[in-house]
Amino acid sequence: MAVRIEKNGPVTTVIHSRPEARNAMDPASADALQAAFLAFDADPDAHVAVLWGEGGAFCAGWDLKYASALQADASQIDALHYPVDGSPAPRGPMGPTRLDLSKPVIAAIAGPAVAGGMEVALWCDLRVMEEDAYLGVYCRRWGVPLLDGGTVRLPRLVGQGRALEIIMTGRKVPADECLRIGACERVVPRGEARPAAEALAQEIARFPQVCMRADRRSVYLQHDHDVRTAMINEWYNGQPALHGEGLAGAARFKDGKGRHGDFSEI
Repeated sequence: MAVRIEKNGPVTTVIHSRPEARNAMDPASADALQAAFLAFDADPDAHVAVLWGEGGAFCAGWDLKYASALQADASQIDALHYPVDGSPAPRGPMGPTRLDLSKPVIAAIAGPAVAGGMEVALWCDLRVMEEDAYLGVYCRRWGVPLLDGGTVRLPRLVGQGRALEIIMTGRKVPADECLRIGACERVVPRGEARPAAEALAQEIARFPQVCMRADRRSVYLQHDHDVRTAMINEWYNGQPALHGEGLAGAARFKDGKGRHGDFSEI
């Protein structure tokens, strides 16, 4: 199983385990994560969730080996279109990124949270990063656009200028910088992201939950656009780029270019 659940009282830890692919997101993982978070939100005994990538990587992004195969048949991308009429949306390419949960989720980040993996981390309410962890729009190399909230959530966290610099350059953003600019809330020693995030989750879970959730929700509602509307805009803005450049870029990755964050030969 690529995704499993562990519970400790009111805290649910969702574990993504594809270590052989640095927890890159394939359709099976995306479906399983979506289901796991829907189950968490529906569970009256679950108050706070932690998302952790097993094996030393939070998530290396969308599985580009899978994406490269979509050049021949893009119908699977079309099936993920964000409906503009208010009807329920299918899951995002990265899984739960379109969910509007009623309860908080904390990302426990070890190693890379890059490209779509960064977008999953940004979807979470809070981010606890290990000291050698990092974010980055590594998909910049391949022409794969941000389609899971990256252009929506990053500017709201760090400001437009910083977000644009990070997005347009695709550079590595280490944990200490993430803490300084507001892209994460805590930095912990290597190997401590999960226990630190679970301790923070327990701290939040001990409070009266109706009030905490109401205040949490109010923070999100104050934006000019709700996340759904902004993400619909992002999806349809990015679709031409995905078809025009991104799938071909995924194929170059599959053929061995640009591994491990190498921007020198893409």
